Amino acid sequence: MGAELTIAIAQTNPTVGAITNNLALIRATRARAAEAGADLVVFSELVVVGYPPEDLVLKPALQEHVACAVQALAEDTASGPAMIVGAPWRDRGNLYNAMLLLHGGRIVTARYKHDLPNYGVFDEKRVFAPGPIPGPMALPLAGGDEQIRIGGMVCEDMWTEDVAEGLQESGAEILIVPNGSPFEADKQDVRMNLAVARITETGLPLIYCNQVGGQDELVFDGASFVLNADRRLAAQAKAFEEDLLITRWRRDGDVWTCIEGRITPPVEGLEAVYRAMCLGLRDYVDKNGFPGVVLGLSGGIDSALSAVVAVDALGAQRVHGVMMPSRYTSQASLEDARAVAGALGIRLDQVSIEPGVAAFEAMLAPIFRGLPPDITEENIQARIRGVLLMAISNKQGAMLLTTGNKSEMSVGYATLYGDMCGGYSVLKDVYKTAVFALSRWRNQHRPAGALGPAGAVIPERVITRPPSAELRADQTDQDSLPPYDVLDAILQGLVETDLSARDLVEQGYDPEVVRKVSNLLDVAEYKRRQAPPGVKITRKAFGRDRRYPITNAFRRMGFD
Repeated sequence: MGAELTIAIAQTNPTVGAITNNLALIRATRARAAEAGADLVVFSELVVVGYPPEDLVLKPALQEHVACAVQALAEDTASGPAMIVGAPWRDRGNLYNAMLLLHGGRIVTARYKHDLPNYGVFDEKRVFAPGPIPGPMALPLAGGDEQIRIGGMVCEDMWTEDVAEGLQESGAEILIVPNGSPFEADKQDVRMNLAVARITETGLPLIYCNQVGGQDELVFDGASFVLNADRRLAAQAKAFEEDLLITRWRRDGDVWTCIEGRITPPVEGLEAVYRAMCLGLRDYVDKNGFPGVVLGLSGGIDSALSAVVAVDALGAQRVHGVMMPSRYTSQASLEDARAVAGALGIRLDQVSIEPGVAAFEAMLAPIFRGLPPDITEENIQARIRGVLLMAISNKQGAMLLTTGNKSEMSVGYATLYGDMCGGYSVLKDVYKTAVFALSRWRNQHRPAGALGPAGAVIPERVITRPPSAELRADQTDQDSLPPYDVLDAILQGLVETDLSARDLVEQGYDPEVVRKVSNLLDVAEYKRRQAPPGVKITRKAFGRDRRYPITNAFRRMGFD
């Protein structure tokens, strides 16, 4: 028989900056792994401090706290399984994104992330120094004089061939990749393909350990996995929840093979997007200490889907809906808001905005005399609603959940200090067409871990009724916007793939529609800068993914 090894893949949900709590989480997870007979427990990138720590990691006090925590963890390994943990680590005056091998009561080896990502949501060159191409880390095997040479690659180091090839050439036997890889729709296929490429180049098996949980805009979906040297899937952890994946390994000659490991079916498509929304909201609310959320429930599809996600994430008792009708609110909207609240079992209060509208009309009458009504009066209604919701949030302590979607935020169809008020948005990176699809999907499925009821929780009329802000008589969104399937297709070209207006016209879209949408996208940048954070779903979410200047004369050049 060849040498054997049991490796536990610890897919945990740390909290950024909560070093004491993260230390307790690591210890509890290691204890469970020890009970399962693990020789080595692998944790995710920067697990000690949480990922991404951003500029917090530059604080000397935090670095000192991290060093003490890692030393305490190392002392734990005087008996029981070894650990690989991620931590910010200072060495010779530089701060590194490190993976540390702890064994025998000490810090055996430190390896530093070589390829620091500096695109999209990542800004690691700002806070870390790049490490050299790492060599393998030697871990003695239990019951003999043999050892295994571990090739450590921290997250981005797997995305290019340099580190993997260097490790293979210097004698690594297994590639281990601690990750803080955020969720994007269909990203798991990208990860798998990159892992397969590294295995093909090196002939080595690979362990991919990803973080799980929400951190501000980012959601980490877990879904850790193991691929053997033949590129076959040998183990797969759960997605969107903590997991401890126990894998058994055997060495035959020079080749290590994972001979035992659980394979959990992947979470894909609309279910993955929906569960990312739930996890992102739950962790944002819980990690920031809010008792629950309050939101405006208008009878429309955006607020309905936001309420359903909130109930699935937090439970009905932590979600408070408020209907705020005006003279333009239809009876259908009143009925649909009550139907949604009833289906979800949440509290619903009704507060008319008409007294506030009348007060503002009276206050502004001398200044507005002789001027016709326009969007100003519509925005006043939205801002009165924002004031009411913020007052309830302040008084009760619940976080205000905004309900705008990516299509609206793209073209500026949202009112600053009105419906944009709030602390978080689950639909910020979800186009309107996806809102419809997710609503239909949720009516047919109750995802794992959901705290809300099964069955149709969004009435069919909410999905099929023409969307309207109901800020003037007989208003619909399509009065001033193209149909949402056309709008979203143009926006995806402009936002996700940076196509020019000319490119989209060449694809067959109406030139005037493209010109209008492109202009609306550009001029709304100042609004998006003031929008609350929200769950990242697409490859290019507004915020750190897409950073455009507010003052931008390039758009005036026409079809660039």
